Amino acid sequence: MQRVFEALSSVVRRKILAYLAHADMTAGEIAARFEISKPAVSQHLTVLENAGLVTSEKRGQFVHYRLVPDHLANTLHAYAQEVCPVSKPLKAESARIAAKRKS
Repeated sequence: MQRVFEALSSVVRRKILAYLAHADMTAGEIAARFEISKPAVSQHLTVLENAGLVTSEKRGQFVHYRLVPDHLANTLHAYAQEVCPVSKPLKAESARIAAKRKS
């Protein structure tokens, strides 16, 4: 549980969770949405993965990240995102990405 609280203590990591709300993304796709280095994004993803909030899957040369939907912290975080003005646009972008990939 300590790892979950540490993971959620970072604004960047909470934003990453919002981006992953509807679509899986590569580390590069996630990094493109932040003004921090790719290695820093990788470190944030490692923290989230170690906390059990995201999982990764290697597909070809890319690693794709997605939420672990059954994790209680993700469920609570999704609920909080519904009322959080910062997360709403990020989740909307995630939904657009998911819709685009389905078509």
